[in-house]
Amino acid sequence: MALHTFYVPLIGDLVIGKITETNINGWTVDINSAYMANLKASEALNKPFKPQRDDLTNFLDVGDLILAKVVAYDRTRDPSLTILEPGLGKVTYGQIVKVSPAKIPRIIGRKGSMISVLKKETGCSITVGQNGLVLISGRNPEDERLAIMAIQKIEQEAHTSGLTDRVTEMIRKERGVLKNERTDEIS
Repeated sequence: MALHTFYVPLIGDLVIGKITETNINGWTVDINSAYMANLKASEALNKPFKPQRDDLTNFLDVGDLILAKVVAYDRTRDPSLTILEPGLGKVTYGQIVKVSPAKIPRIIGRKGSMISVLKKETGCSITVGQNGLVLISGRNPEDERLAIMAIQKIEQEAHTSGLTDRVTEMIRKERGVLKNERTDEIS
């Protein structure tokens, strides 16, 4: 398998995308793929949309990040997205980490084992987009920094065994170093 792959959309995939254009009936979204995706107003607004009356930029604008689901895609047309399901929509907080889409299964882990360890050890909410973008939001910047470090380590060492233990150890060691530094400052 190639280490650097392009994301190929699959129906049902969770993706993180960036609005690149607003048009008369929706938005064009960069989903880190060879294909740009479309988000129709009807897949984003909970009310009837009238182009002559409603300004779509009041809802989503160029540069906004969204958490979306692929609802339609085949090789004859660009992927279509929805943000109408619970948990989807505009990303308003957190940090984005970009990884190779080929490494996403390793970040999730077998039966969700790796992502569970990351969430537990860092205390962060972590949303993994199948397109290689990961949204991290923690209680503080330090928790987010640890989660980002861990994800980068997973991406670099995805091909190795015993990775879950090494990632756990790295996070705990970093936390320990920080606690020790803080105790030194106080005393």
